[in-house]
This record gives sequence, structure tokens and C-alpha cells, in this order.
Amino acid sequence: MTFLHTFKTSLVGLKTHRMRSTLTILGVVIGIASIIAVVSIGSGAQELILGQIQGLGSKTIAVIPGREPSGPSDFAQIFSNSLTERDLDALKRKENVPTASRIMPVVFGSETASFGNETFRPTIFGGSDLLAQIFDLYPERGLFFTDDDVRARAEVVVIGSKVKEELFGESDAIGERIKIKGKNYRVIGILSAKGQVSFFNFDEMAMMPYTTAQQYIFGIKYFHRFIIEAQSDGVIGRTVRDIEATLRENHGITDPEKDDFFVQAQSDIASRLGTITDVLTLFLVAIAAISLAVGGIGIMNIMLVSVTERTREIGLRKALGATRRDILAQFLTEAIILTGVGGVIGILGGASISLAASIALSAFLSLGWTFSFPMSAALIGFAVSCGVGLVFGLYPARKAAGLNPIDALRYE
Repeated sequence: MTFLHTFKTSLVGLKTHRMRSTLTILGVVIGIASIIAVVSIGSGAQELILGQIQGLGSKTIAVIPGREPSGPSDFAQIFSNSLTERDLDALKRKENVPTASRIMPVVFGSETASFGNETFRPTIFGGSDLLAQIFDLYPERGLFFTDDDVRARAEVVVIGSKVKEELFGESDAIGERIKIKGKNYRVIGILSAKGQVSFFNFDEMAMMPYTTAQQYIFGIKYFHRFIIEAQSDGVIGRTVRDIEATLRENHGITDPEKDDFFVQAQSDIASRLGTITDVLTLFLVAIAAISLAVGGIGIMNIMLVSVTERTREIGLRKALGATRRDILAQFLTEAIILTGVGGVIGILGGASISLAASIALSAFLSLGWTFSFPMSAALIGFAVSCGVGLVFGLYPARKAAGLNPIDALRYE
């Protein structure tokens, strides 16, 4: 019997019991749809997270005070005063870190800002004039503060779009003064809506010279971060080593285990988070694959019932000359058709779920979530679904093929 004839015979057998066939493939549909949705949403989440991390650029290095946390109890050590003006001067010297192209000290915190009767609590971000270049920030209106403003501890501020909306509404904010901790700061620039870049939401920020923020807002003489840009991707490792060596010498540290700072390159963070999201996605896929196994058991169960119900049909076909191989091929083909159709429906269903989720997340949470269709996962999912039909359909098919034609014809 040819494959085409076997295929047509299998289709006739499945069409005879359409409702049973539909319910049989349901487990496969759910399993494949779950896998496709998880992989697709996981891929979108990974792109979003890595996009945020890479917002500073792959050449950017952050120096953070305190010992690097190895667990939840260590995070309090981050809020340390170990980065000082002396460290900044040492890192700026070319003989110490020759591959660094620029360095910016950073202080930040949250304070209430007011204008008239309106109040808002933005993140106060103190930096240098390099802030605009490193974060690609260009005011929609007005100007950014300059290096002269940093040296003069100028009482000026550049505000994000959300801060402007909350404090000024539709009125013009340029030249107006907002009050923070009892002191007035002149608004010299307004950023266009930019959203989240790396770990910072610039729409909700008030940016000013770090010297101004240190003296008038936070009352500190140390820094919360150093942001350093390497000359190229190829020298990041050397730059990190030079930074560590310079700070250890400055702090009198001989044992790296006793560092009171840690250095993070954006490329390293992206790599670590990529690994984490991959592991989480695989874990969720493994859970979703359980429903595939359940679907496969369901198919085996239904096929066994089908063999019992069609015992006389099998006996008649054998009496008319069908071989054991023909019967085996027919029932295996039926099982593979069921799971193959289930796989296709599951792929389309999973892609639809993922697309709807990406649209909802982008619309309601204002996230730059992109839909990603995992073609490789779809092909693997289809192959696996057909494999499930082959594996779980083999026993019922062998049982059907092994029936004695005389006993089968007498079966009631």
C-alpha cells in the first residue's frame, strides 16, 4: 500500500470521529502554544532588559562604592562613601587609566520639588556636562548645563518631561525657578520624553551639576557612582583593571577581597542578564512541555480506544489483504496527523498570545516591548509534536497490527 493511500485512509478514519480527534489534539495544542508563547515572550523580555542595560553603550563602565553584593544582605554595603574627589582626580590622570576617554562623577537621590502650589518628587541626578553626551540627552527646549556651571556650583536644573508636566502643566518652564530643599533652581532646559535608559527614567529626573547637588541637596562630599567610558570595546578589560589598580592604591588596599568598591562593565551585565533570562525561559519551557507529555498520553489512550472500536474494521482489512505493516502504518499516520495538526494550531495560538501580550505591555505599561516570533522554536515544536504522535502512537498501532484477522472479524 502506497504512502498516499495510507494517508487518505488515515484521514477518513479521523474524519469519521471528528469530535474525538479534536479533543485528542487539545493537549498537544496547549503544550505547543505554551512553549511558543513562553519562548516568544521570554525573547521579548530579554531584548527589553538588554536594551535597557545597553542604553549606556557597550563601552561604559560603572564604579560603585561598597563591596560587591553577593546576596540580599549585602546590598546595604552599596551605600558607602568610599568614592571621593581624590579618587576622581586619580582616575582622570592619563597615566593611571590611559584607555579611558571620559569620566563623570554621579550623585543621585529623591527629593520633593515645588513650583507655586504644585509639587512632585523627582529623582535628583547630579552629573557633569558629559551627562548629555553619555546618555544622549539633548533638551527639547533650552540648554544643558556646562562645565563652568559645575565649577561654579550653579543653581540651575534641567528637567524631564514628566517633571515639567507635573509642575508646570502647559505653561512654559524655561527661566522659571523650582524649589528643592528650600533653595530655588532656575530651569534652563527641558528634555523631550525619553523614558527608561539603563536603570534611569529621565522623564522623572531633575538634572543639575554634581557640585550643586552635593552641596545644596545631599550635603555630601563623596560620590554615588563614577561612570567611565573606554576608548573602544577592545580595551574594556584593560580599563577595568587600571581602574581597580588606581582605586586600590588610593585606598591603601592590597587584598582584592577587601575592596570597598566594585566595577561593572555594561557588556558584563548584559551577558549575565542574558544568561539568566535564557535559563528562566528554558525552565518555563520545561514546565510547558509537561502538557505535551500529558497530550501524548491522551493520544495513546484515545488510539487504544480507537483500536478496540475498529477491531472488526482491522480484521476486514486484513482479510482483504492488508499486511501487518499496512495496519501499523495507518494507525501511526493517524497519530502523527493528529499531533502535526495540533502542533500547527499550537504554534499559531502561541504566536497570537505573544503578540497580544506584547501589544498590551507596550500600550498599558509604556514599555518598549517588541514581538519576537521564535522561528527555531516553532520548527522544533512542530517536529516534537509529530515525534509525540510517533512515540505515543506506536503502542496502539502495534496492537492493531498484531490482531488476528479471524478473531477480529468475530469481535462484538
